[in-house]
Amino acid sequence: MAQIPAATREPLYRQVRRTIEEGISLGRFDPHTALPSTRGLALELGVSRNTVNIAYQELISEGFIVSRPRSGLFVNEEVVSHLGPERRAAATPPAQVLWRERLRPEHDVGLPEVAKRSDWHRYPYPFIAGQVEARSFPSLAWSRALREALYEPHLHYSLRDGIAADDPLLIELLCERILPARGIEASPEHVMITMGSQEGLQLLSHALLGPTSVVTVEEPGYLDARHVFMRAGATLAPLRVDTSGAVPPGHLHGVDLLYLTPSHQHPTNATLSIGRRHHLLALADRDDVLIVEDDYDSELRYQGSPSPALKALDTSGRVIYLGTFSKFLAPGLRLGFVVGDAELVSHLRGERRYSIRHPPGHLQRAMALFIASGHYQRAVRRHRIALRRKWEATCRALERWVPVSVVTPPGGVSIWVEGPDGLDAVTLAESLDEQGVIIERGDICYLEPSVHRNTFRLGFAAIRLDAIGPGMRLVGAAIADQLDNALAAIPTTPAEAR
Repeated sequence: MAQIPAATREPLYRQVRRTIEEGISLGRFDPHTALPSTRGLALELGVSRNTVNIAYQELISEGFIVSRPRSGLFVNEEVVSHLGPERRAAATPPAQVLWRERLRPEHDVGLPEVAKRSDWHRYPYPFIAGQVEARSFPSLAWSRALREALYEPHLHYSLRDGIAADDPLLIELLCERILPARGIEASPEHVMITMGSQEGLQLLSHALLGPTSVVTVEEPGYLDARHVFMRAGATLAPLRVDTSGAVPPGHLHGVDLLYLTPSHQHPTNATLSIGRRHHLLALADRDDVLIVEDDYDSELRYQGSPSPALKALDTSGRVIYLGTFSKFLAPGLRLGFVVGDAELVSHLRGERRYSIRHPPGHLQRAMALFIASGHYQRAVRRHRIALRRKWEATCRALERWVPVSVVTPPGGVSIWVEGPDGLDAVTLAESLDEQGVIIERGDICYLEPSVHRNTFRLGFAAIRLDAIGPGMRLVGAAIADQLDNALAAIPTTPAEAR
């Protein structure tokens, strides 16, 4: 028997067990001869009998050794037969799995990824989109909904395995209270609950796209959606965006899917004009193209009235609508919904059944009760009022401190900045990070990031209202310094020097 190793923090009985296992793997024990007694092995290894006994009991429970009545402990012959002669002859380590050869290659390799700081809430000036200020969440009302969902008559729907079905109360309330506010009429067979709108995108991509598919995406556009489409094997075709949203092309021949964020274009926040909405719908009808409308924050508008959803204008059933509760309440809730043709929704339910089955019943019923009680609508109103104040403060601070002309949108949770060619927002973000300021680089939102390093995004949902002014002052000063340095680096001709 080999000696147990010295100077290790591993529990002693584990060391004894490992020593016995090594002896088994090297063929030191004859399966027909009893193993040493606890007393004998304890004396040989210089440990207590109790230590050896614990090691033996673990090996018995895991099938390495067996106990034979009135005979003692023996190596399990089945274990020995699986080791093989080569393994018994020498303790050769097993070959490691080469995961790069086993994993299916993804088609989005090389595409940039959104990287958000996990500790953003510790920064004094987090101009970050996609997050919320924790104090704005209606914790008490949500806690009541969660508790109520665990009592009758709601307990069954919170705890059941719905297979492919959603909570009927939540679907009913979506059809009666949420969707009509966006101009959409739908019945329950047209609606499915998802784990956020991104799951809806993934399900649609799996169901509708393949290696020969072409998806037209806004440029700049939502980076995560591009990853989802490319992972389905699709080819991306860019669609230019200006201050009125996506610019309709001459045609959509050869396009399978058109992905749009019309309410507040991601990331510029431009609202797609009503004329362009009708134009794009007409093109899609003519060229038989499906449209995915990602309506992630249409309710957050601070000037004028929200435009009708594309889905509300659709008469052919080709618009598939994605909505979410995350942007209004909290991104961590991960609840959204898909609205589409009944045949499509039925297919998506089947797809979802064999991935996650359905979103947690407790969350679905709690959200239904939250909406039914009126707390959801009140939370949205309060959230909109608070964000309007932040939007106004951000607009004022931009005008005062930032030496770049910015077009401010009428809604959304962020402001898009496109600086002059001399601005490098990538290095700008790095320098501001050292001052406790987070901004989001915009170059990764383009299919060709290298030529768009002068863009960035300022989110205002997560930052405190009183921090917007001081934070924007730091942003403006950093921009001014960078532009001054860029100007000073330009070589001058002799005539200019005179």
